[in-house]
Order: sequence, then C-alpha cells, then structure tokens
Amino acid sequence: MISEARSLESDLKKIRTLVVDDEPLARSNLTVLLRLDPEIEIVGECDSGEGALTEIRRVKPDLLFLDVQMPECDGFDVLELLGKELPPAIVFVTAYDQYALKAFEAGALDYLLKPFDNARFDLALGRAKLRVGQERNLPRKASGSSSEHLVVKSAGSVLFVKVSEIDWIEAADYYACLHVGPRSHLLRRSLMELEQELDPAVFCRVHRSTIVNLNRVRGLKFSEDGEYEVLLEDGARLRLSRRYRKQLQARMGVRGDSDDHRR
Repeated sequence: MISEARSLESDLKKIRTLVVDDEPLARSNLTVLLRLDPEIEIVGECDSGEGALTEIRRVKPDLLFLDVQMPECDGFDVLELLGKELPPAIVFVTAYDQYALKAFEAGALDYLLKPFDNARFDLALGRAKLRVGQERNLPRKASGSSSEHLVVKSAGSVLFVKVSEIDWIEAADYYACLHVGPRSHLLRRSLMELEQELDPAVFCRVHRSTIVNLNRVRGLKFSEDGEYEVLLEDGARLRLSRRYRKQLQARMGVRGDSDDHRR
C-alpha cells in the first residue's frame, strides 16, 4: 500500500506535456527527447492548431511545445483563442527566427529554433520545469480576487501603480506598457501573466497585444480600414480584434452584432 501511494504521488507530480506540430518527424524528435526525462509525462500529440485547442482544454497540460506555422490555425492563433486557458509553460518550436519577439509577447517561455541540439533542448526544458514548479507553489487565489497594485521598478526606484487607475495595457517587446492617464510605465511581465492576474470583471483583452480597463471604454467605432476601434474616455483609440469583439460587446452589454450600424 505504501509503495502504491508513493507511485501515485510521483505520477501526480509529473509535468503533463503536450506536443503540437504538423510535421510527424518534428513531433517524434520532441517526444523522444521528452521521454528521456522521468519528470515528464506526455499526455498527447497534435498535428494541427484546431486539434491543439481541443486537447489543451481536455487534458490541461502543464507544458506545451507548440509549432508556429500550421495550416488554418497557427500557434499564435491557438494562444489567442485559448484566452485564460493557457498552460503554465509554453515553448514555441519553429524553423523561422522572425517570430521570436512575437512569441515572447504572446507569453512564450522559450523559443526553440529548428534544428536544435540536445543542449539547447535541455535548456528550454529546464526553464519550463522551473516555471511549472513555481506555478505549483503559488498560493491559490480566491475566486474573483486580484492585486490592488502592480510594482514597477525603474532607475533604482520602486513605483506602486494602482490597478484601478490603469486605462489600458499593451505588449511592448519583452515588457507590458501600463497606460495610466498621461503617463506610461514599463513592467517586465507578459500580457498573458497580467491577464491571468487582473480582475476579469474589470479588464478585458481586445487584441492579441492589448488589454483594456472596461471602466474607461466610451464606445466602439467602425474605422476606415474596415476594423473596429475601442474609444476610451481620454481619446485613445485601440484596435479591436475580430476574435475579441463579441466578448467585449457582451461585457459592455451590447446586444447583437453592431455590424448593422456600419456606415
């Protein structure tokens, strides 16, 4: 009985890992390397973005190895559609280096450029295991709770920014830019991390790279380029992604699709 209990405890501590790549050889290479680590449990493989969405929501992995370029639904689409259902650790895997910055803005922990050697893979896996361990040790927040302020460190000083005073947030390279009235502050956090921490009743993602304070929204406007913009009380105009439009309209109490009001 004792050995069975220890075995169960060991299984529960394993890092549940999902591999997503439309190339069978690439998936095979990753799974072979992952199986060498006794702390890893491979819970599935996917060959498409759409399949990844289904599997991530079903198995809820701790770690995701995600290809960037896939037909119909690429890696960035997967993360955008998942919203707050993102795994704790995400490692992008691709043959193209031009997506690196965009990957970190989307919340990726690391970026493996094909072809990679075992040492580079081990480095990425080590970072992922550390991130998962940190996430597991974080105290669970009560439902609906959120921080009242964010800590911004700059030029040897520490600034406490009240969350309620933030108008909107945008991704800025490896940082998040907090817009507070006429001032802005750079915070070394990903947009994904902030979205998970902020109160969903107040803050809403309106674009892959933008979060807005709903209390600052004055209205929506159909722009000349055929896309919607979010109008804020201070006059700021933020691009509204099609994928987030219905969510924002529902949160603002707008019934139906405002496409009928285009001019």
